[in-house]
Amino acid sequence: MNGFENVRIGDSIFVQSYKHNGSLHRTWSKALVIDVLENCLVVVTDHTWVVESDGRRWLTKEPAICFYYDDRWYNVISMIRKTGIFYYCNIASPSLYDGEAIKNIDYDLDVKVFPDGTYSILDENEYRYHAGKMNYPENIRNIVEGECRALVKKIEAKEIPFDQSFINDYLMKYFGMIFEEKEKEE
Repeated sequence: MNGFENVRIGDSIFVQSYKHNGSLHRTWSKALVIDVLENCLVVVTDHTWVVESDGRRWLTKEPAICFYYDDRWYNVISMIRKTGIFYYCNIASPSLYDGEAIKNIDYDLDVKVFPDGTYSILDENEYRYHAGKMNYPENIRNIVEGECRALVKKIEAKEIPFDQSFINDYLMKYFGMIFEEKEKEE
């Protein structure tokens, strides 16, 4: 069970990312659930505090529509900026919700996608270093590397969620939810 069945649209939840050795990697103080799909939670972080493992804190500057899958070894953060939609994809274990937070294990590799569709694979040296230091099992390395290749194919094909109109639809849904909440408060 992924726990997604216990989450409702409109819930505000935490996000926690760990490393393979069980240490906390990064947390997001709140994420607003805007959709609950069979294998994916769609949340928005907007002006949300992020805390790094070394204690550094920073505030997100723009809305980001995030996709946490329970059946894929990655998650996707689409950052809505004035210059376009940027995607930051974390290669990570499938996500679950345990009643406390969305949780996954970060496996270092990242793919950054630019508004024009070009992309860069990031942190390959960090991945190799941690694979040795934390002794990633061979089956985990095979999954991580295969999922990274599969993710790149989805990016190149502009499959969902790498489709601007798809992200725009979720952004409008988010703004509608915020508007409705403000209306209730008045």
